[in-house]
Amino acid sequence: MGDKAAYYLVKALRTLPDTYFGNNHYMRSVMLETVAAVPGMCGAMIRHLKSLRSLKADNGWISHLLHEAENERFHLFLWLECLKPSTFQRLLILGVQGVFFNAYFTLYLFSPKTAHRMCGYLEEEAVISYTHFLDDIDSGKIPNGPAPRVAIDYYNLHPNATVRDTVLAVRADEAVHRDANHFLSDRIAIKKEDLLSEVREERDKHMAHRGTGSSSFA
Repeated sequence: MGDKAAYYLVKALRTLPDTYFGNNHYMRSVMLETVAAVPGMCGAMIRHLKSLRSLKADNGWISHLLHEAENERFHLFLWLECLKPSTFQRLLILGVQGVFFNAYFTLYLFSPKTAHRMCGYLEEEAVISYTHFLDDIDSGKIPNGPAPRVAIDYYNLHPNATVRDTVLAVRADEAVHRDANHFLSDRIAIKKEDLLSEVREERDKHMAHRGTGSSSFA
């Protein structure tokens, strides 16, 4: 039930940028990233405080969520190299972020599984938005100018990289965040939240497989 509610809520929320920004992809991206950087920070903060209260290790969640939030924040400043928001747009960002932060924080307190599922759907909408961005570049509706310098440095792009290359890199990040949040929601659902133990198990399986393979080859 929570997963369906999260899905339809995200679909409903998408109508707002579709209506207001239309094909203004740069402003849409700025607004998107101011929202996308919130879930990771909320989740990390709540889990950090829980770890302190319970005197128990977090087992990999906090560092991952903080990295996600930082990556999304970088996306924001990357697009700000291409766009200077007006005073009204800055106020709009302030209002949207304030509402979304409090709503998502409350949701994560009561149902982290649903919160991560919602974030996964949000990231899927981000992938779709960046795909439309690429389509408009390819069709000539948006000039394919030089990539922002910060994007070239961050993603180690070619010095002659373009905006299209930047959009591809950012979209790949969003796809990773989408899959990661759905994975985290699934871990909560099956009550297997020790991410570090799972990583160790997979590593041990991989090493055992390599050992078996090398011995049989010999």
